[in-house]
Formats: sequence, C-alpha cells, structure tokens
Amino acid sequence: MDTEAVVDAPTVEGLIKERLSAALGGWRGSLETALPTAAFVVAWVWAHDVRTAVYAAVAVAVVLLVVRLAMRQTPRYVFSAVIATAIAAFFALRSGQAQDAFLPGILGSIGFGLLSIVSVLGRWPLVGFIVAAGDPAMAEDPLGWRRNAALVRVCSRLTLVLVGLYAVRVAIMLPLYFAGQVALLGVSKIVLGWPAYLAAVAVMGLILVRGNTALNDD
Repeated sequence: MDTEAVVDAPTVEGLIKERLSAALGGWRGSLETALPTAAFVVAWVWAHDVRTAVYAAVAVAVVLLVVRLAMRQTPRYVFSAVIATAIAAFFALRSGQAQDAFLPGILGSIGFGLLSIVSVLGRWPLVGFIVAAGDPAMAEDPLGWRRNAALVRVCSRLTLVLVGLYAVRVAIMLPLYFAGQVALLGVSKIVLGWPAYLAAVAVMGLILVRGNTALNDD
C-alpha cells in the first residue's frame, strides 16, 4: 500500500475517492466518452442513414482526439471513445441496421455485469482495479490493494452498484433492440450513459461519505 496515500487518506473511503477521480479522468474524461454516441443519435434522427450517423460519431471522436493531442494532454480517455465508436460503426455498417450500433454496448453491459458479480464473489472486485489505476505505485505493485481486507470489502460494495447499473441498461435497451426502436435506443443510450453513470457515482459517493472504514493492511 502506498504510504503517502495512507497519510493523505486515513480511511478506505477517502483513499477510494482520491483514486477514482484520478482513474476516471473527472468530468471531461466522462464527457468525451459520451459525445460520439450523442453525435450518432442526432445524425440518425436527422438523416435516418446509417453511414451518416456513423461518420458523425467517428468525426466527433477524431476531433476530441486531435484536441487532446494539440493540448499535449493524455489521450487515454478519448481512446476509449474512439475504440467504442469504431466497434459500433463496424456492427452498424456490417449489417446496415442502425440498431446494431448499440449491440456492442448491450453485450458489453451483460458481460461486465456478469464479470462484476463473479469478481465480488471471488473477492477481486472490479472497482478495486479502477482504484489501483489511480495509484502512482501501480506499476511496481499492481495487486497491492488486495492485501488490504478493508479496501476489498468497500470495493465489493461499490462494484455491486455497477452490477445494478448494468442490469438497468440491459433491461431497458435489450427489448428496444429487438423491437428495432433506433430513436428510443439512442435516447436510452444517452440517458443510461452519462446521467446513469452520474447516478451510480452519486450512490458510490453516498456509500463513501457515510463510511468510515479504517485503512489497514489486514
């Protein structure tokens, strides 16, 4: 466990808040992952053409990447948006069906939801890896967080919040996908993306604020 982090954050909750902020890139990193999807939805509603919608999403992702590079800032948060956009574009262009652009996200939510449950049961909660990503000492000791039993317990509770988020996304979007409701899929994708993510973070924040778990290496 990083000694400096222990000093700055004497509780498990304090440490996690600090690390999550560093790992997720704050509001800008989250916004960058949502904008290409918004562009796809707007372009589809306007033109009802798969290629136009895909080109709009790709263009926004590329612009975001160029801006990051021009400002000499890390592009790692934009890369996630670029990769997600490329996968969605492949599915949509391959089938010619606009709703297929949302299929990777739905399948991803199913996969990550199941993985999150398994990670909690196996005491390797996914949020723990996000916390570790914000640790300056991760390169030297990437699994050091697992030696802290209290940290693992809190991260497990936070991971269950993600399970709930993934379950809601699948429950709403999968029926819309099978019904071919592209416009509603787009609206759901946006609402269940950034806003739902904020709601999940708010729930996590409530857990962290109300908690006062001593930071230890037991």
